[in-house]
Amino acid sequence: MTTQDANGTAAVSEDDAGPATAKLTLPQAHPQEPRIPNKTKNQNIRVSAAVLNAARQDAEALLRDLGTTLAGLSETEAEERARATGPNEIAQERKQGWPIRILKIIRNPLVILLTILSAVSFLTGDARAGSVMALMVALSVGLRFFQEARADAAAEKLKAMIHVTATVVRDGVAREIPLRDLVPGDLVKLAAGDMIPGDVRLLSLKDLFVSQGSLTGESLPVEKFHEPRTETEISPTELNNTCFMGTSVQSGTATAVVITTGVHTYLGSMARSITGDRTQTSFDQGLNRFTWLMMRFMAVMVPLVFLINGFTKHDWKAAFLFALAVAVGLTPEMLPMIVSVCLSKGALAMSRKRVIVKRLNSIQNFGAMDVLCTDKTGTLTEDRVVLMRHCDVAGRESDAVLLNGYLISYFQTGLKNLLDRAILDSTDFHAKATIEKYQKLDELPFDFTRRMMSVLVQDPEGQAVLLTKGAPEEIFLRCTQSELDGKLSPMDPERVVGLKQGYDSLSSDGFRVLAVAT
Repeated sequence: MTTQDANGTAAVSEDDAGPATAKLTLPQAHPQEPRIPNKTKNQNIRVSAAVLNAARQDAEALLRDLGTTLAGLSETEAEERARATGPNEIAQERKQGWPIRILKIIRNPLVILLTILSAVSFLTGDARAGSVMALMVALSVGLRFFQEARADAAAEKLKAMIHVTATVVRDGVAREIPLRDLVPGDLVKLAAGDMIPGDVRLLSLKDLFVSQGSLTGESLPVEKFHEPRTETEISPTELNNTCFMGTSVQSGTATAVVITTGVHTYLGSMARSITGDRTQTSFDQGLNRFTWLMMRFMAVMVPLVFLINGFTKHDWKAAFLFALAVAVGLTPEMLPMIVSVCLSKGALAMSRKRVIVKRLNSIQNFGAMDVLCTDKTGTLTEDRVVLMRHCDVAGRESDAVLLNGYLISYFQTGLKNLLDRAILDSTDFHAKATIEKYQKLDELPFDFTRRMMSVLVQDPEGQAVLLTKGAPEEIFLRCTQSELDGKLSPMDPERVVGLKQGYDSLSSDGFRVLAVAT
C-alpha cells in the first residue's frame, strides 16, 4: 500500500501474509520515567492528597466518598460544587487594568528622571524646558500604552476563539460541556485525542495509553489500568490508575471520575509556581544600565558645577539654575520617545505578518536573533499525505491490501495519523457497504516495542480475522507465509530479502512504507 505526501513523500505497504497497513517508526529505547516526588523543593508543586487517596480506593467506595454515581452528578449538584470550587482553570497571568499598566510603563528609570527634571524646571520658572520634557514623557508612555493595550486585546480575541470541551455524564446523559465547568465528582468519558480535563481516577477502560510528556518528559505513552494501587512508596506520576490534567489520551477509551480541578490539580500547582512578573529582556537591562550611568554621571557633575559656580560667583541662585541646566542638557529627552517609536514601528511591521507582539521591548529580542529554527510543516509541505499505491508482495495493485488497510485504520481507537487519514480519504475505496459487513471484536494498540498494532474483526462469513499493521521490517520477521493470487507460499529468506530491497528502494525515494498482515 502506498501513500504519497503532497510535496512528493510517499508510503508503501506490502502484503506478506495477507494485506495490511502500518506506521513506520524508528525503534526507540524506553527511557526510565523520571521520579517526581510528592513534594519537591518548591512546596507549592504537589499532587493533591485527595488524588493519592483516590488511587488506593476501589471504584464503589470512591464514588460514595465523592457523592456521585455512575449516572454522574445532577445539574443542580454540579452548579453548587462549581460555586464552591470555582472554574476549572489553572493559574494565569492576571489581567492588568490601565492604571497598573501605565504605572509599569512609567517605572522606567529614564522616564522617572525626565519627570523629576520636568517638575524641577516648572518649579524654577523654566516652563519651556519643563513642557518639552513633560511632552516627551507623555508621548512615550502614551504610545507604548496604546500599542500594548491593542496587542493584549488582539490576543484575548484569539483566546476567545478556542473552546475546549469534555464529555461529561450528568443526570445519566453524556454530553459535551466547556472544560471550565467541570467539578470534582463529575464522571467523564475519555477517547483518543482527548485532553485529561482534571486530575482523575480511572473507573473502567479499554487499552488506554496516555501521553504524560508535558509533566514527566517521558516521550512514550504510558499504559493505564483501573485497579486500586496499595503501594505507599511510589511517585504520584507512576500511579497507573490516575491521569493528570494537561496530559492527553493517545489511544483507547476510559471512564473516569474527576477528583480535583483547576488550581488544585498537579498542573495547577505548577502553573501557580511559575506565574508572575516577566524577567527583563536584554533590551530592558541595557536601557536601565544606560540610565543609571547617566544618573551617576549627573550625581557627580551637577553638584560639582553648582559648588564651583557658587563659590566663584557667589550667586547661589544662578549657580543652582546653571547646574539644573547642565542636568537637563545631559539628559536625552528624546530617547524615550525615539525608543517607543522604533519599537512600535517594529510591532506594526510584525502585525502585517500576522504576528502579535504583546510587549514592545521584545521587538529588540527578535532583531537580536542570529538563527531562528522553526518546523517546516505547513510552510514547505501541506501537512497532508495522499494514498498512491496499494500493492501485494509482487508489487502489483491489490484491492485486498487496500481493504485490510482500510479496516485497520477505520476500527482502531488510537489517534488517526496522517497515513491513516490518507487511507480513509482514499478515492480508491468507496465500498462503505463493505465495511458495514465487518464487526470489530478487539484491539491490540500500537506500542513502541513491537512497532505494530492489531485489530481483531469478524468478517462477513463470521470468521475472526486478526489484521496487523506495523513497520515493514517488523512485519517481515513475524510472517511465516506470504499470499499471492490467493496462494500461500513460505516466507523464505530470499522472499524477505527481496521485500526489504523493495522497501529500501521506496524509502530512499521519499516514500513512507507500511506493511500489513493477517
